[in-house]
Amino acid sequence: MTYKESLFFVGKCLTISHETQNRLEIEAVLKAGSVDWDAVVKVSTAHYVMPALYLNLERASFLRYLPDDLIEFMKHITDLNRERNEQIIAQAKELNTLLLANEMTPIFLKGTGNLLEGLYEDVAERMVGDIDFIFSKEDYPKAIDLLTHFGYEPVLKYDYYFPSFKHYPRIQKEGLIAAVEIHKELLVKKYASEFNYDVIKGSTQQFGALTVMSYPHQVCLSIIAKQINDDGRFYKDISLRNAYDVFLLSQKTAIAEAFDGLDQLKSPLDCFVALCYEVFGSPSSLKYLKTTQTQRYVADFYELLEDEALRTSFHQKIKRKLFIRLRLQIIYQCLFDTAHRSWLLKRITDARWHREKLQQLKNLLMTK
Repeated sequence: MTYKESLFFVGKCLTISHETQNRLEIEAVLKAGSVDWDAVVKVSTAHYVMPALYLNLERASFLRYLPDDLIEFMKHITDLNRERNEQIIAQAKELNTLLLANEMTPIFLKGTGNLLEGLYEDVAERMVGDIDFIFSKEDYPKAIDLLTHFGYEPVLKYDYYFPSFKHYPRIQKEGLIAAVEIHKELLVKKYASEFNYDVIKGSTQQFGALTVMSYPHQVCLSIIAKQINDDGRFYKDISLRNAYDVFLLSQKTAIAEAFDGLDQLKSPLDCFVALCYEVFGSPSSLKYLKTTQTQRYVADFYELLEDEALRTSFHQKIKRKLFIRLRLQIIYQCLFDTAHRSWLLKRITDARWHREKLQQLKNLLMTK
Protein backbone atom coordinates (compact mmCIF):
# COMPACT_ATOMS: atom_id res chain seq x y z
CA MET A 1 0.00 0.00 0.00
CA THR A 2 1.20 3.50 -0.82
CA TYR A 3 1.13 6.25 1.79
CA LYS A 4 -2.02 7.63 0.16
CA GLU A 5 -3.75 4.24 0.23
CA SER A 6 -2.80 3.69 3.87
CA LEU A 7 -3.93 7.17 4.88
CA PHE A 8 -7.30 6.80 3.17
CA PHE A 9 -7.78 3.30 4.57
CA VAL A 10 -7.15 4.50 8.13
CA GLY A 11 -9.33 7.57 7.52
CA LYS A 12 -12.30 5.49 6.38
CA CYS A 13 -11.81 3.06 9.27
CA LEU A 14 -12.22 5.96 11.70
CA THR A 15 -15.74 6.59 10.34
CA ILE A 16 -17.17 3.04 10.24
CA SER A 17 -19.05 3.41 13.52
CA HIS A 18 -21.15 6.13 11.82
CA GLU A 19 -20.88 5.66 8.03
CA THR A 20 -22.54 2.52 6.66
CA GLN A 21 -21.05 2.80 3.16
CA ASN A 22 -17.54 3.18 4.50
CA ARG A 23 -18.10 0.19 6.76
CA LEU A 24 -19.08 -1.96 3.78
CA GLU A 25 -16.09 -0.77 1.74
CA ILE A 26 -13.64 -1.41 4.57
CA GLU A 27 -14.98 -4.90 5.16
CA ALA A 28 -14.57 -5.70 1.46
CA VAL A 29 -10.93 -4.60 1.60
CA LEU A 30 -10.34 -6.63 4.75
CA LYS A 31 -11.91 -9.73 3.24
CA ALA A 32 -9.71 -9.39 0.17
CA GLY A 33 -6.66 -9.62 2.44
CA SER A 34 -4.90 -6.78 0.59
CA VAL A 35 -4.09 -4.61 3.60
CA ASP A 36 -0.43 -3.81 4.28
CA TRP A 37 -0.66 -3.79 8.08
CA ASP A 38 2.89 -2.49 8.53
CA ALA A 39 1.97 0.59 6.51
CA VAL A 40 -1.31 1.01 8.42
CA VAL A 41 0.47 0.79 11.77
CA LYS A 42 3.01 3.36 10.59
CA VAL A 43 0.34 5.85 9.49
CA SER A 44 -1.95 5.38 12.49
CA THR A 45 0.97 5.74 14.88
CA ALA A 46 2.33 8.85 13.18
CA HIS A 47 -1.13 10.45 13.33
CA TYR A 48 -1.81 9.36 16.95
CA VAL A 49 -4.98 7.46 16.05
CA MET A 50 -4.03 3.82 16.62
CA PRO A 51 -6.38 3.42 19.63
CA ALA A 52 -9.23 5.04 17.68
CA LEU A 53 -8.51 2.75 14.72
CA TYR A 54 -8.49 -0.34 16.93
CA LEU A 55 -11.72 0.55 18.73
CA ASN A 56 -13.59 1.34 15.52
CA LEU A 57 -12.53 -2.00 14.06
CA GLU A 58 -13.54 -3.76 17.28
CA ARG A 59 -17.00 -2.13 17.35
CA ALA A 60 -17.56 -3.22 13.75
CA SER A 61 -16.50 -6.81 14.61
CA PHE A 62 -13.66 -6.54 12.08
CA LEU A 63 -10.83 -7.69 14.32
CA ARG A 64 -11.27 -11.21 12.98
CA TYR A 65 -9.64 -10.01 9.75
CA LEU A 66 -6.46 -8.84 11.52
CA PRO A 67 -3.35 -10.88 12.40
CA ASP A 68 -3.42 -12.10 16.01
CA ASP A 69 -0.13 -10.44 16.94
CA LEU A 70 -1.37 -7.11 15.57
CA ILE A 71 -4.59 -7.35 17.58
CA GLU A 72 -2.57 -8.02 20.71
CA PHE A 73 -0.27 -5.06 20.03
CA MET A 74 -3.09 -2.62 19.25
CA LYS A 75 -5.07 -3.74 22.28
CA HIS A 76 -2.02 -3.21 24.50
CA ILE A 77 -1.53 0.34 23.21
CA THR A 78 -5.23 1.08 23.61
CA ASP A 79 -5.34 -0.26 27.17
CA LEU A 80 -2.32 1.86 28.10
CA ASN A 81 -3.95 4.94 26.60
CA ARG A 82 -7.21 4.26 28.44
CA GLU A 83 -5.34 4.04 31.74
CA ARG A 84 -3.49 7.27 30.99
CA ASN A 85 -6.68 9.10 30.00
CA GLU A 86 -8.50 7.98 33.12
CA GLN A 87 -5.66 9.50 35.14
CA ILE A 88 -5.84 12.70 33.05
CA ILE A 89 -9.59 12.95 33.70
CA ALA A 90 -9.02 12.54 37.44
CA GLN A 91 -6.25 15.16 37.39
CA ALA A 92 -8.41 17.60 35.40
CA LYS A 93 -11.28 17.20 37.84
CA GLU A 94 -8.94 17.83 40.78
CA LEU A 95 -7.68 21.00 39.10
CA ASN A 96 -11.23 22.09 38.35
CA THR A 97 -12.26 21.67 42.00
CA LEU A 98 -9.21 23.63 43.18
CA LEU A 99 -9.80 26.49 40.74
CA LEU A 100 -13.54 26.74 41.40
CA ALA A 101 -12.85 26.84 45.14
CA ASN A 102 -10.72 29.91 44.43
CA GLU A 103 -13.42 31.58 42.30
CA MET A 104 -11.82 30.84 38.92
CA THR A 105 -13.61 28.86 36.20
CA PRO A 106 -11.34 27.07 33.73
CA ILE A 107 -12.67 26.35 30.25
CA PHE A 108 -11.12 23.02 29.26
CA LEU A 109 -9.77 22.82 25.72
CA LYS A 110 -8.90 20.30 23.00
CA GLY A 111 -8.40 16.64 23.90
CA THR A 112 -8.97 17.02 27.63
CA GLY A 113 -12.17 18.97 27.05
CA ASN A 114 -13.34 16.25 24.66
CA LEU A 115 -12.66 13.56 27.26
CA LEU A 116 -14.47 15.45 30.02
CA GLU A 117 -17.59 15.97 27.92
CA GLY A 118 -17.73 12.35 26.76
CA LEU A 119 -17.18 12.97 23.05
CA TYR A 120 -15.68 9.50 22.59
CA GLU A 121 -17.53 6.22 23.06
CA ASP A 122 -14.39 4.97 24.81
CA VAL A 123 -11.99 7.37 26.56
CA ALA A 124 -9.12 5.33 25.11
CA GLU A 125 -9.84 6.65 21.60
CA ARG A 126 -8.06 9.99 22.01
CA MET A 127 -4.33 10.29 22.59
CA VAL A 128 -3.88 13.37 24.80
CA GLY A 129 -0.74 15.29 25.65
CA ASP A 130 -1.34 18.13 28.07
CA ILE A 131 -4.30 19.40 30.07
CA ASP A 132 -5.20 22.72 28.44
CA PHE A 133 -7.56 25.34 29.80
CA ILE A 134 -8.13 29.05 29.31
CA PHE A 135 -9.01 31.91 31.64
CA SER A 136 -9.93 35.53 31.36
CA LYS A 137 -6.97 37.91 31.32
CA GLU A 138 -7.87 38.85 34.90
CA ASP A 139 -7.82 35.26 36.17
CA TYR A 140 -4.83 34.14 34.09
CA PRO A 141 -2.11 35.34 36.50
CA LYS A 142 -4.17 34.20 39.50
CA ALA A 143 -4.40 30.68 38.07
CA ILE A 144 -0.63 30.58 37.56
CA ASP A 145 -0.03 31.64 41.16
CA LEU A 146 -2.54 29.15 42.53
CA LEU A 147 -1.16 26.15 40.65
CA THR A 148 2.39 27.15 41.54
CA HIS A 149 1.48 27.16 45.22
CA PHE A 150 -0.29 23.82 44.68
CA GLY A 151 2.99 22.22 43.65
CA TYR A 152 3.10 22.66 39.88
CA GLU A 153 6.52 23.56 38.47
CA PRO A 154 7.83 24.31 34.96
CA VAL A 155 8.51 21.20 32.86
CA LEU A 156 11.66 22.84 31.53
CA LYS A 157 13.39 24.89 34.19
CA TYR A 158 15.15 28.04 33.01
CA ASP A 159 16.06 31.32 34.64
CA TYR A 160 14.08 33.01 31.88
CA TYR A 161 11.27 32.11 29.47
CA PHE A 162 10.23 33.23 26.01
CA PRO A 163 7.36 35.71 26.41
CA SER A 164 4.64 33.51 24.92
CA PHE A 165 1.54 35.23 23.56
CA LYS A 166 -0.78 32.25 24.04
CA HIS A 167 0.03 30.46 27.27
CA TYR A 168 2.29 30.12 30.28
CA PRO A 169 5.18 27.62 29.94
CA ARG A 170 4.07 24.02 30.53
CA ILE A 171 3.94 23.05 34.21
CA GLN A 172 3.70 19.70 35.95
CA LYS A 173 3.32 18.26 39.45
CA GLU A 174 5.33 15.32 40.67
CA GLY A 175 3.32 12.12 40.73
CA LEU A 176 0.70 13.31 38.21
CA ILE A 177 0.47 12.06 34.65
CA ALA A 178 -0.04 15.19 32.55
CA ALA A 179 1.59 18.56 32.13
CA VAL A 180 -0.68 21.61 32.18
CA GLU A 181 -0.93 24.58 29.83
CA ILE A 182 -2.64 27.68 31.24
CA HIS A 183 -3.93 29.74 28.33
CA LYS A 184 -4.80 33.38 27.98
CA GLU A 185 -5.20 33.11 24.18
CA LEU A 186 -6.25 30.34 21.80
CA LEU A 187 -4.10 31.08 18.79
CA VAL A 188 -1.29 33.22 17.46
CA LYS A 189 -1.47 36.98 17.67
CA LYS A 190 -2.30 37.56 14.01
CA TYR A 191 -5.71 35.87 14.38
CA ALA A 192 -6.38 36.32 18.10
CA SER A 193 -8.96 39.06 17.65
CA GLU A 194 -11.23 36.64 15.73
CA PHE A 195 -11.19 33.74 18.18
CA ASN A 196 -10.40 34.29 21.85
CA TYR A 197 -11.70 33.94 25.40
CA ASP A 198 -14.28 36.70 24.97
CA VAL A 199 -15.63 34.99 21.84
CA ILE A 200 -16.09 31.56 23.44
CA LYS A 201 -17.07 32.42 27.02
CA GLY A 202 -20.71 33.21 26.27
CA SER A 203 -21.60 29.82 24.78
CA THR A 204 -19.74 27.31 26.93
CA GLN A 205 -21.25 23.99 28.00
CA GLN A 206 -21.49 22.56 31.50
CA PHE A 207 -20.93 18.88 32.26
CA GLY A 208 -21.52 18.78 35.97
CA ALA A 209 -19.01 21.22 37.46
CA LEU A 210 -16.82 21.11 34.33
CA THR A 211 -16.86 23.79 31.65
CA VAL A 212 -15.96 23.20 28.00
CA MET A 213 -16.46 25.14 24.78
CA SER A 214 -19.58 24.90 22.64
CA TYR A 215 -19.51 22.27 19.91
CA PRO A 216 -19.08 24.84 17.08
CA HIS A 217 -16.17 26.43 18.93
CA GLN A 218 -14.65 23.00 19.54
CA VAL A 219 -14.73 22.38 15.79
CA CYS A 220 -12.94 25.66 15.21
CA LEU A 221 -10.23 25.00 17.80
CA SER A 222 -9.69 21.40 16.62
CA ILE A 223 -8.79 22.78 13.20
CA ILE A 224 -7.00 25.90 14.44
CA ALA A 225 -4.64 23.74 16.51
CA LYS A 226 -3.40 22.12 13.28
CA GLN A 227 -3.91 24.73 10.58
CA ILE A 228 -2.87 27.88 12.43
CA ASN A 229 -0.91 27.09 15.58
CA ASP A 230 1.03 24.21 13.96
CA ASP A 231 1.22 25.88 10.51
CA GLY A 232 -0.63 23.03 8.80
CA ARG A 233 -2.13 25.41 6.25
CA PHE A 234 1.31 25.88 4.72
CA TYR A 235 2.20 22.17 4.56
CA LYS A 236 -1.16 21.26 2.99
CA ASP A 237 -1.47 17.97 4.84
CA ILE A 238 -3.84 16.52 7.39
CA SER A 239 -3.66 15.41 11.01
CA LEU A 240 -5.96 12.43 11.48
CA ARG A 241 -6.18 13.02 15.23
CA ASN A 242 -7.58 16.52 14.71
CA ALA A 243 -9.65 15.35 11.76
CA TYR A 244 -11.23 12.55 13.82
CA ASP A 245 -12.26 15.10 16.45
CA VAL A 246 -13.82 17.24 13.71
CA PHE A 247 -15.68 14.22 12.34
CA LEU A 248 -17.10 13.28 15.74
CA LEU A 249 -18.08 16.89 16.43
CA SER A 250 -19.78 17.04 13.02
CA GLN A 251 -22.24 14.47 14.41
CA LYS A 252 -23.25 17.06 17.02
CA THR A 253 -23.18 20.39 15.19
CA ALA A 254 -23.42 21.72 11.64
CA ILE A 255 -19.91 22.31 10.35
CA ALA A 256 -21.11 24.93 7.86
CA GLU A 257 -22.38 27.10 10.72
CA ALA A 258 -19.35 26.63 12.98
CA PHE A 259 -17.31 29.21 11.09
CA ASP A 260 -19.95 31.96 11.08
CA GLY A 261 -18.43 35.28 12.05
CA LEU A 262 -14.89 34.32 11.08
CA ASP A 263 -12.98 36.36 8.52
CA GLN A 264 -9.29 35.53 7.99
CA LEU A 265 -9.70 32.16 9.68
CA LYS A 266 -12.57 30.94 7.52
CA SER A 267 -10.56 29.93 4.44
CA PRO A 268 -7.90 27.80 6.22
CA LEU A 269 -10.63 26.14 8.30
CA ASP A 270 -12.73 25.41 5.21
CA CYS A 271 -9.66 23.90 3.54
CA PHE A 272 -9.08 21.52 6.45
CA VAL A 273 -12.72 20.36 6.36
CA ALA A 274 -12.27 19.72 2.63
CA LEU A 275 -9.35 17.38 3.37
CA CYS A 276 -11.39 15.63 6.08
CA TYR A 277 -14.19 15.06 3.58
CA GLU A 278 -11.76 13.56 1.06
CA VAL A 279 -9.80 11.33 3.44
CA PHE A 280 -12.85 10.11 5.39
CA GLY A 281 -14.70 8.94 2.31
CA SER A 282 -17.14 11.83 1.76
CA PRO A 283 -19.34 11.68 4.89
CA SER A 284 -22.36 13.97 4.54
CA SER A 285 -21.66 15.66 7.89
CA LEU A 286 -18.39 17.03 6.46
CA LYS A 287 -19.75 18.21 3.13
CA TYR A 288 -18.13 21.53 2.30
CA LEU A 289 -18.69 24.45 -0.03
CA LYS A 290 -16.37 24.13 -3.00
CA THR A 291 -14.62 27.42 -3.61
CA THR A 292 -11.58 28.38 -5.64
CA GLN A 293 -9.51 28.20 -2.46
CA THR A 294 -10.73 24.80 -1.28
CA GLN A 295 -10.47 23.23 -4.74
CA ARG A 296 -6.90 24.48 -5.18
CA TYR A 297 -6.00 23.30 -1.68
CA VAL A 298 -7.40 19.81 -2.28
CA ALA A 299 -5.65 19.61 -5.65
CA ASP A 300 -2.31 20.53 -4.04
CA PHE A 301 -2.95 18.00 -1.26
CA TYR A 302 -3.43 15.20 -3.79
CA GLU A 303 -0.42 16.24 -5.84
CA LEU A 304 1.82 16.11 -2.76
CA LEU A 305 0.20 12.92 -1.49
CA GLU A 306 0.90 11.01 -4.68
CA ASP A 307 4.56 12.03 -5.06
CA GLU A 308 6.71 11.23 -2.02
CA ALA A 309 9.80 13.02 -3.35
CA LEU A 310 7.79 16.14 -4.11
CA ARG A 311 6.10 15.98 -0.70
CA THR A 312 9.40 15.64 1.12
CA SER A 313 11.00 18.48 -0.84
CA PHE A 314 7.96 20.73 -0.36
CA HIS A 315 7.80 20.10 3.40
CA GLN A 316 11.52 20.82 3.78
CA LYS A 317 11.11 24.05 1.84
CA ILE A 318 8.18 25.15 4.00
CA LYS A 319 10.04 24.20 7.18
CA ARG A 320 13.02 26.36 6.19
CA LYS A 321 10.75 29.23 5.21
CA LEU A 322 8.86 29.14 8.51
CA PHE A 323 12.10 28.86 10.48
CA ILE A 324 13.47 32.00 8.85
CA ARG A 325 10.18 33.83 9.25
CA LEU A 326 10.02 32.99 12.95
CA ARG A 327 13.56 34.21 13.55
CA LEU A 328 12.81 37.48 11.74
CA GLN A 329 9.65 37.92 13.82
CA ILE A 330 11.63 37.45 17.02
CA ILE A 331 14.18 40.05 15.92
CA TYR A 332 11.39 42.47 15.02
CA GLN A 333 9.68 41.94 18.38
CA CYS A 334 12.95 42.51 20.21
CA LEU A 335 13.27 45.92 18.57
CA PHE A 336 9.97 47.15 19.98
CA ASP A 337 9.18 45.03 23.04
CA THR A 338 11.15 45.12 26.30
CA ALA A 339 10.17 41.58 27.36
CA HIS A 340 11.38 40.05 24.09
CA ARG A 341 14.57 42.11 24.19
CA SER A 342 15.32 40.97 27.74
CA TRP A 343 14.71 37.34 26.74
CA LEU A 344 17.09 37.58 23.78
CA LEU A 345 19.88 39.10 25.84
CA LYS A 346 19.59 36.37 28.45
CA ARG A 347 19.42 33.74 25.74
CA ILE A 348 22.58 34.70 23.90
CA THR A 349 24.55 34.89 27.16
CA ASP A 350 23.28 31.52 28.44
CA ALA A 351 26.12 28.96 28.59
CA ARG A 352 23.67 26.04 28.69
CA TRP A 353 21.97 27.26 25.50
CA HIS A 354 25.39 27.49 23.82
CA ARG A 355 26.13 23.88 24.78
CA GLU A 356 22.75 22.71 23.46
CA LYS A 357 23.30 24.47 20.11
CA LEU A 358 26.82 23.07 19.84
CA GLN A 359 25.51 19.55 20.39
CA GLN A 360 22.77 20.10 17.79
CA LEU A 361 25.40 21.26 15.31
CA LYS A 362 27.53 18.18 16.01
CA ASN A 363 24.51 15.90 15.52
CA LEU A 364 23.70 17.63 12.25
CA LEU A 365 27.26 17.21 10.95
CA MET A 366 27.28 13.53 11.95
CA THR A 367 24.15 12.83 9.87
CA LYS A 368 25.61 14.27 6.71
